[in-house]
Amino acid sequence: MCDHSLTRRSVLTGMAVGVGALLLPRLFYASDAAHATAPGVTPEVALQWLKEGNARFLAGKSEHPNLTPARLADTAAHGQHPFVTIISCSDSRVPVEHIFDRGIGDLFVVRVAGNVADTDEIGSTEYGAGHLVTPLILVLGHTQCGAVTAVVKGDKVEGSIPKLVDNIIPAAQRSKDKGLTGDALILDAIHENVYQSIHDLSSHSEELSHLIHEGKVKVVGAVYHIDNGTVEWLKA
Repeated sequence: MCDHSLTRRSVLTGMAVGVGALLLPRLFYASDAAHATAPGVTPEVALQWLKEGNARFLAGKSEHPNLTPARLADTAAHGQHPFVTIISCSDSRVPVEHIFDRGIGDLFVVRVAGNVADTDEIGSTEYGAGHLVTPLILVLGHTQCGAVTAVVKGDKVEGSIPKLVDNIIPAAQRSKDKGLTGDALILDAIHENVYQSIHDLSSHSEELSHLIHEGKVKVVGAVYHIDNGTVEWLKA
């Protein structure tokens, strides 16, 4: 009798764990949605916060907000509520939270070499905009980008890198079609690559396209200058 009871409890426990695992993604989404960006944070406000943060960074007056033990405890207990989703290059010279002077729970950052927008990056951005309800999406390129430079120069790359940088090819070609050469060509391709990622986000994601069309999310582009810390905001 005792053995049967133990067996039955084990089975029931296993079923509970299994059901819990199935429900985990939904519970995770619900928790994030409940603590999404506070009402009133518009795309314009979010963009202004980024610009103000970069201004403090440039002036050497960074405030390093939201880096306290209290902030750690609050975000652990109540979830994250970032005000912007950012696709940035993985380059170590582009420390996103620092250049915008923001802290824990402020920025939902997707980092990838060449700040490309392929399947994984688009899915991550959908999560940021759709589930965390960030009102702003920023695609952030940077000067002296190795990925863009390699594509422009036609350098040989191996492993999985060709599949990573193939998103940059259209941008590089548009810059070449302008008749540019040398550093001017590479800098223009860096700009074009930001626009390419913005295009890929909207054209390959029905969810993001809908959010943009409904005016719930704004997408902007910028280029970070690694030599002086300036963020150059691109025209729409």
